[in-house]
This record gives sequence, C-alpha cells and structure tokens, in this order.
Amino acid sequence: MRNRQKGFSLIELLIVVAIILIIAAIAIPNLLRSKIAANQASAVGSLRTLNTSCIAFSTSYGQFPAALTNLGPVASGGTASSTSADLIDSVLSAGTKSGYTFLFTPGNSNQSYTITATPITAATTGQNMYFTDQSGVIRVNTSGSGANATSTPIG
Repeated sequence: MRNRQKGFSLIELLIVVAIILIIAAIAIPNLLRSKIAANQASAVGSLRTLNTSCIAFSTSYGQFPAALTNLGPVASGGTASSTSADLIDSVLSAGTKSGYTFLFTPGNSNQSYTITATPITAATTGQNMYFTDQSGVIRVNTSGSGANATSTPIG
C-alpha cells in the first residue's frame, strides 16, 4: 500500500506567489497616485479654509493675521483673540497638513497676505504647488517651480 501525502507542490506555490506579485505590481502605483491626488485635494481644501478664516479674522480684528498661528486654537480655558482666533485646527496652524507645507506671508500693515502650499516630497506627497492671497483665488503650478500670483487659477 502506498502512502500518499497531500499538499501543494513547490511549482504550484511559486505560481501563486508570482500571481500575487503581478497583482501587487499593478495595484501599488495606482495606490500611490490615489494618495497624491488625495493630498492635493486636501491642500486645496486647506487653502479654502485658510482664505475663509483670514476673512473672518479681518472682519473681527480689522486686519489680516500676522501669522498662520494667529488663526489657531486658543489655550485651554482661554478666549479667542487676535493672537489665537480659534478659526483653524492646531495641525493646519502649525503649517503642515496632508503632505503639504503652508507658508503664510503677511502684507504691509497686515492689509494683505499670501499663502503658498508646497509638497513635502514631490514624488510621494504631491506634485502641484498652490498659491492664494486675499483675493481668494487659488492658483496652481504643475511645472515643479513655486506657484505665484501669475499661476493658473483652479476651477
């Protein structure tokens, strides 16, 4: 009587591993592209939030904020003021969110401002650079150099 062992042969296991690797090779680049698109959409959303917050700040205090942190949350038990207006969360007021760095630059006597959003790592967090100012128009530069007031407005 012959004793047969049950199980998969080495060739069968190698074929299954090869199929899994092929599927992974197709899926991973799509996943990375999706992550970059999500980061870029988050950056545009954050710029819209910052524009709205700057307008609210200007309405309350008669000028635009002097720094991004002035839009941030108040200390525990404190009240909103021109140095912490409680209009945005602590993550965005720190200047980095969803793979983008936000640089706020006040204008003369805080009567204007500019904000740029730059990807932390262009290959993995985002490819577009964004710009906005007190006009509320968000502009994009896809060429790799910084966005500015002459860049293409987004729709």
